[in-house]
Amino acid sequence: MSTTTAAADTPVRSARRELAAATVGGVVELFDWTLYGVLAPYFAAQIFPGGDPLTKLLAAYLGFAVGFLARPLGSAVMGRLADTHGRRFVMTLSVMTIAIGSLLIGIAPTYATAGATGAVLIVIVRFAMGLSVSGELASSAAFVTETAPRARRFLYSAVSYGGGMLGQLLSFAVLAVLLAGFGKEGLENGAWRYGFLFGAVLGLAALWIRRSVDEPEEFVRTRASGARPKVLPLLRANLRKLLAVFFMTVGSTMSLYFGTLYLPQFAAKAGVVSAAAASSLIMVAIAVQFVAMVVFGKLSDRLSPLTLTRVGLGYLAVATVPLMSLLLSGALPFLLVACLYVIGVAPALAVLNVVGGLLFPVHIRAIAIGLSTSLAVAAFGGTFPLVAEAMTGSGHPDWVGWYAAAGAVISLVASLFIRRQDLRHGESRSLAG
Repeated sequence: MSTTTAAADTPVRSARRELAAATVGGVVELFDWTLYGVLAPYFAAQIFPGGDPLTKLLAAYLGFAVGFLARPLGSAVMGRLADTHGRRFVMTLSVMTIAIGSLLIGIAPTYATAGATGAVLIVIVRFAMGLSVSGELASSAAFVTETAPRARRFLYSAVSYGGGMLGQLLSFAVLAVLLAGFGKEGLENGAWRYGFLFGAVLGLAALWIRRSVDEPEEFVRTRASGARPKVLPLLRANLRKLLAVFFMTVGSTMSLYFGTLYLPQFAAKAGVVSAAAASSLIMVAIAVQFVAMVVFGKLSDRLSPLTLTRVGLGYLAVATVPLMSLLLSGALPFLLVACLYVIGVAPALAVLNVVGGLLFPVHIRAIAIGLSTSLAVAAFGGTFPLVAEAMTGSGHPDWVGWYAAAGAVISLVASLFIRRQDLRHGESRSLAG
């Protein structure tokens, strides 16, 4: 290879390595988050106190929600660290915390042996992991915005966020393997622990990958300039964009956790598919969603990312209730409904990382993305299984579809408050360094 060819190839290899480093965090984060949700029905009885199975399961889902409630605080702390000490620094810290947290959940004592100790430990761990994950998402979004080639910026956004889909896919694959190897009774008797122990190993692998990349040049140049603007005035100056990203995240996070986490249990409770079959089939839908995200990411590099996002959100607003009604009535099979639903989620998820990054200046990029998205995820994403389970348990499963559709409407309206020139100004800032 000539010297010229090698030099030209170096940025390509570097960009791919940076993309891998950003993506692997999403794999680990969504693997852990989804695994907790899908395994909760199996470990709830062993770990959490309660007089009946529903109470124990709701307590387990409350532990799920606690992690999300920690995200706003984590966004403030970890986002500020990412904006001052570096994206790579926080990305490394976050996957290390996730690995340790998964290990602790995997070895938590049962209620029979240590009373509520195991439940308390899990809640504390989930809170700590929530702090860490909020920093992971924000720093990764800033990292991709600052390292992705301009012509493939939204494709890289889709792939990096799609790492979460791969993590979800892997979590359902682990559940399928555990069910095949131990059965439902074996899972409830302790085999669920193997899933979290695998998550700890996965986190260590991600830590090794991330140690091979450097801080983005744009961040390094900005820090070297010596400018240290005050955070609060900058956040206030960008209040419209903060609110727009917050409300855009509401519908996308509700749809994400409905379509890829709660939908199997929703369908199983309605009796339209078995729990085992739903857990296997949802993996196909998640794979479809990942492919759709990549397609929409590539299209967004050529067309308007905002237009494609609005089309997806409009589709969810209109189609969610009919799709769920057809599922509950048995008129459409579970797999078809799941695929049709998650395709509508894909456009927003594909571009939100970089859209958020372009909206805010480097000095507050991570903390602004983190605060606006984590508050929405905490309020509407982390609580979705809990709210949906309460609706279903009270005899109103049809309410779940209306709840998710309302979230899509909110996000669609919020997207109208982001202007195309906002993104162009963000690109100008990036080019100026």
